[in-house]
Amino acid sequence: MAHGSLRASAVLSGFFGFTLPLMPMQALLLKVSPDAARRFPNWYHKNVCRILGITLKIEGAVVEDKPVLLVCNHTSWLDIPVLSALAPVSFVAKLEVGSWPFVSALARLQRSVFVDRTRRQATGDAASEIMRRLRQGDTIVLFAEGTSSDGNRVLPFKTSLFGAVAGQGMSDNPDVVVQTAAVVYTHVRGVPLSRADRPRIGWYGDMEMTSHAWGVLKSGPITVTIKVGPPVPLSEFRDRKDLAIKTERAVRSAVLGILRGRPEDSALVPVEPTQEIRRQKLASPQVRSEKWT
Repeated sequence: MAHGSLRASAVLSGFFGFTLPLMPMQALLLKVSPDAARRFPNWYHKNVCRILGITLKIEGAVVEDKPVLLVCNHTSWLDIPVLSALAPVSFVAKLEVGSWPFVSALARLQRSVFVDRTRRQATGDAASEIMRRLRQGDTIVLFAEGTSSDGNRVLPFKTSLFGAVAGQGMSDNPDVVVQTAAVVYTHVRGVPLSRADRPRIGWYGDMEMTSHAWGVLKSGPITVTIKVGPPVPLSEFRDRKDLAIKTERAVRSAVLGILRGRPEDSALVPVEPTQEIRRQKLASPQVRSEKWT
C-alpha cells in the first residue's frame, strides 16, 4: 500500500513538474504558430505517457496527409493522453469539461471542441466548428458512445453525435476521411487484466475522478493496445446512421479481438446490442455523471 502511494505521489510530482512550465509555451504557440500548436501536444503526451508508466502497443496509423475524424471507444481518462500520444489530435468534449479545474485549461490548450447537447443551436455551432477544423486538416477525436464503459465492451454509438459531420457537406469535402481506433487496457505491472480486473482502469458511471486517478496511479505501469482502422472517405457514408453503425461494428470487432488475444481472427463475431438496447441508449438523457463526452 505504501509503495503504491509513493509511486502515485512521484508520478503526480513528475506530471505537474513537466506540465506547468509547458502550458505557457503552448499558449504562445496557439497565437504565433498554429501548426506547431497542433503538433506540440502530441510530443507532450508521449512524454506524459512515459511519466505515467503507460506502454502503447499500436497497430495501424492515423493518416498524416488528410483531415481525419477518428472514432473511438471510451474507457478512461487515460484515453486522453493515450490517443494524444498516437497522433496530433483534438477532442470533442461535453461543455462541462470546459469548467473543470485545471483539466479545462489543458483541454483548451489542445483546442478541444466543446458541445452543449442540451441546446440545439449550440450543437449546430459545434458541428460547424468541427467541420471547419477538419477542412483545416485537423484530426478530431469523437468518443461515439457518448460516455465511458468498463473496458470489457463497446456501448452503442449515438447517431446524434455524428450529426456534427453528417449532413455538413459530406460530399463537398472529399479529403476528409474516417478512421476508427479501438483502445483496450491489457496489462498492469506486466500481468494480463482479467474481465473482473479491467474495470479498475475504466472510469465510468458515477466514479469520482480524483479517487479513481489516485487508485490507477498507485496500481503500477499499464499497457494499452490501440488498433487503428484504415481510412475511409467520409463521402462513402450515406448518412449519420450509416457512419455510426459501420464505425461501431469496426471498433467492437477490434476490441473483441484484442480482449481475446486474437486481433487478426476474422472468425470472431461480436454480439451486437439488440434494437431495444439501442433505443434505450439513444433515448437516455445526458447526465452530469457521464465523463469526457
